[in-house]
Amino acid sequence: MVWAPGRRHLTLHRFLIALGSNQRHPQHCAPAAVLRAAVDAMAVSGLAVLAVSPVIRSRPIGPSQREYANSAALVESRLDPPALLDVLQSIETQFGRKRQGQRWRARTLDLDIVLWSGGCWSDAHLTIPHREFRKRAFVLGPATRIARHWRDPITGLNLAHLRYRLKRRLDHPRRAP
Repeated sequence: MVWAPGRRHLTLHRFLIALGSNQRHPQHCAPAAVLRAAVDAMAVSGLAVLAVSPVIRSRPIGPSQREYANSAALVESRLDPPALLDVLQSIETQFGRKRQGQRWRARTLDLDIVLWSGGCWSDAHLTIPHREFRKRAFVLGPATRIARHWRDPITGLNLAHLRYRLKRRLDHPRRAP
């Protein structure tokens, strides 16, 4: 593959993006509406939005007390992963996200690259597949609705299998010996 200036590749890439919000936005209001507005912002930023899952509700991880709205989007772009990350972080900033302070605190918008059609990527700022997605029902549930057959390049399992395994583990936790 030829590396092109401007951090773009010559081929189209597909990305699975996880969306989350648990704070109201002054313009877009409730978290579910924030997610819909974020999908619109991705399209305005030049990403081809191919599919969007329904919004689900989930309990927070970490110190935040507010319930999350979560969704997933399948997008297509000629951007490479770091350039897409820049676009997504710019959208988060437009929605009032500040990248400082405590991890997993309440936030207006969180956009994470979960999977990439190119397989794996890792640098100082980004790792694909997302390190934690296999453990998170709030990612796998929406993702399975729009990309159930997409295979995790690490495990070789598709999203439907990963979701089934997680659900089974959550429904039937192992007991200590």
